[in-house]
Amino acid sequence: MSPQPVGLTVVGVGDFRRLRVAADEAISIASFEGTAAESGGGVVLEGPLSKANAAAARAAVPSLRPEPIGLRTSVGVGDRLGLATSGHARAFRESGEGIVPVFAQQSAREMDRLGRSPQQVMDDATFGILQAGWTRAVGADADHLKSTADIDRCLDAGFTSFTLDPGEHVQEVSADISDTALAELPWNELEDDQQSMLRRYAGLQLETENSSLSVDESDIRRAAAKYGAAIVQTVSMYRHLMDAASYPVEVEVSVDETEEVTTLAEHVYLATEMKRLGMKWISFAPRYVGSFEKGVEYIGDREILFRSLVQHSQIATVLGPYKLSLHSGSDKFSIYELAAKATDRVVHLKTSGTSYLVAVETAARFAPQLFREIYEVSREAFRAARATYQVSAQFDRMPAVASVVDDRLVDLVTTFDTRQMLHVGYGAVLRTADEAGPSERSFALREVLSTNNDAYQEALANHIGAHLRPFSQESN
Repeated sequence: MSPQPVGLTVVGVGDFRRLRVAADEAISIASFEGTAAESGGGVVLEGPLSKANAAAARAAVPSLRPEPIGLRTSVGVGDRLGLATSGHARAFRESGEGIVPVFAQQSAREMDRLGRSPQQVMDDATFGILQAGWTRAVGADADHLKSTADIDRCLDAGFTSFTLDPGEHVQEVSADISDTALAELPWNELEDDQQSMLRRYAGLQLETENSSLSVDESDIRRAAAKYGAAIVQTVSMYRHLMDAASYPVEVEVSVDETEEVTTLAEHVYLATEMKRLGMKWISFAPRYVGSFEKGVEYIGDREILFRSLVQHSQIATVLGPYKLSLHSGSDKFSIYELAAKATDRVVHLKTSGTSYLVAVETAARFAPQLFREIYEVSREAFRAARATYQVSAQFDRMPAVASVVDDRLVDLVTTFDTRQMLHVGYGAVLRTADEAGPSERSFALREVLSTNNDAYQEALANHIGAHLRPFSQESN
């Protein structure tokens, strides 16, 4: 890995960082904001980690610019605080051979809950990449977008991957779908009609590498009733994105945050209909068997999951190719090797809140009183926060933090129920009650992470590295 240009560096740690620009033949300080002074016979500018300086840095250093990833193995590592990218880059350097990192990754839901703009997410990642000296390819994922407005603000920030989430339009359906129910589908928007659809799938047999998948009429009737409206929403967002994008972008489609498992026949239906309507996508996240809950191990039969992943992957190969995407992928250590094997590493893994939990654990180690406040605020907010996340933690299994001695606070970050509670309570912790801006707790947590930067970055590298190794080329 070649170093970044010596004329452009980030100095300091955490919130104490500054951008330093030394003018040379490759870099002019004219595009940067800050204070310039003579140094060593040249001119050095020192400035803030600002929007303008992030844009100037990306203009000066090509490796800071995200790009479409395609079918390469990739892992996204969300960062709710904007301080984790250096630790993430260390994890990829040490444990992620052959994996393309997505350092800038945040869902529209998290951005709104945190009061962060897509541009802030992008810029924080830019400075972290620069500080880490990372010069290989990177992606940037605008995650779980539900509207064209979400797309527009992420395009303005320069994101290159757009995860379209029509989950709110997925319908719960019965086993048998009547003609009357089918007739109510938005056929005009689907550019189709009931008879044409049924003829299209009549006798369909999908030949995959190791098996043959038959799709009967009842499967398709149910798939159309369940996902028809979702396809309309996805295609609408996709066409808007393609019309609005002025640079290369790629698309993921996600229906993972729904109640019912996406069957193989439904996967075939979704892919076939999106292709018919002109879509191209690089990854797909169905609702898998079992449970991918936030921040904890996979819940379910791993052998059944493996077989399902193999079959979904084979469909993606025949009807694509495109990658399978594993959402809520944090801390599912027991299934990573299975997922890598089932997909032949044509896969994308998404983690997000687990890096925030590393920050919270750092507070438990170095600032017990702050951690106690974070815990109680998260516990109080849990019942409301859980509504938008897949968690099964029980409030009555979350002890009052006053009953826990300082030396055992870390246990609360690793125990199932309290870990999930801390995972989903970040909004109440990091924002003021009226959501007018960052809370005092947010500033205090950032100060703890900055003061204990070495321990925080090492913990990030170790934790994220454990996610990466099973997908790494070195694991083969």
